[in-house]
Amino acid sequence: MKAIIVRQYGDPEVMKVEEVPTPAPSPGQILVRIKAAGVNPADTYARSGSSANKPPVPYTPGTDGAGVVESVGQDVRSVRPGARVYTARTLSGTYAEYSLALESQVHPLPERISFAQGAGVFVPYATAYRALFQVARVRPAETVLVHGASGGVGIAGVQTARAAGMIVLGTAGSPRGRELARKEGAHHVVDHTAAGYQEEILRLTGGRGVDVILEMLANVNLGADLKLLAPHGRVVVIGSRGDVTLTPRDLMSRDASIHGMLLWNISAEDAAQVHAALAVGMESGWVRPVVGLEMPLADAPRSHRKVLEPGSFGKIVLIP
Repeated sequence: MKAIIVRQYGDPEVMKVEEVPTPAPSPGQILVRIKAAGVNPADTYARSGSSANKPPVPYTPGTDGAGVVESVGQDVRSVRPGARVYTARTLSGTYAEYSLALESQVHPLPERISFAQGAGVFVPYATAYRALFQVARVRPAETVLVHGASGGVGIAGVQTARAAGMIVLGTAGSPRGRELARKEGAHHVVDHTAAGYQEEILRLTGGRGVDVILEMLANVNLGADLKLLAPHGRVVVIGSRGDVTLTPRDLMSRDASIHGMLLWNISAEDAAQVHAALAVGMESGWVRPVVGLEMPLADAPRSHRKVLEPGSFGKIVLIP
């Protein structure tokens, strides 16, 4: 089979397409024929060697994928060959024609969700759901600000918060991205590249501020985020690419809090809750990944550059 192999950490060009043996499932394992693989910023951090959870080389990147069960190992009961599935991490990586996974890492993919969409289910929607409900503990009618609302996690946050009865504000840096955020459920969307956009957010909330902020780029926004919080407001830091300076009194005066989260820290119990919620979301229609760009597997290096560019629009997926 063809697979992307990383043999040393470095720039995107360290990812090469190679011919490798197709794995065979052992007891409790499932072999998935990958129809689409999701590209996430976390994949780029692992490839560069900057991630605290970087995999040992050589390895095949990718945690998100969707496809068809090719074969199952002994004792697998939840799925059969031919079933449509999405992956939530794997044993062998998803940037490949086939991926080996534990039974617990494979979940049903409804017919209404395409394989390209399925490759954008796990990391974006599990991150958004965990940030909102398991970390920030949001409640209906609260106001949620989603920074980077046109990206994969941002869209998931907008859809999830809107479906749960929250007032949703979003930011995006391009007209196309802002229109997408509105289409996916944001009540208001502002341009985070415009001077004074924070004042616009406060105006939209009647000066009260927002209850919860999903922060994708904390090193740029976190200091200003604190001034946008309502009393008892919470910021959930989902992404950051550097250091930031804060004014603690912005937290103290509001009895506010900052929460960091990393999806890989999720417990088995919390993960089960997430996947149960996502199953309902896919069935009822509020989980609807937006695919912004499909690229061939050999374009993995370009995909790693694109996923970090400003002006994100939907999910980037690789097609083996």
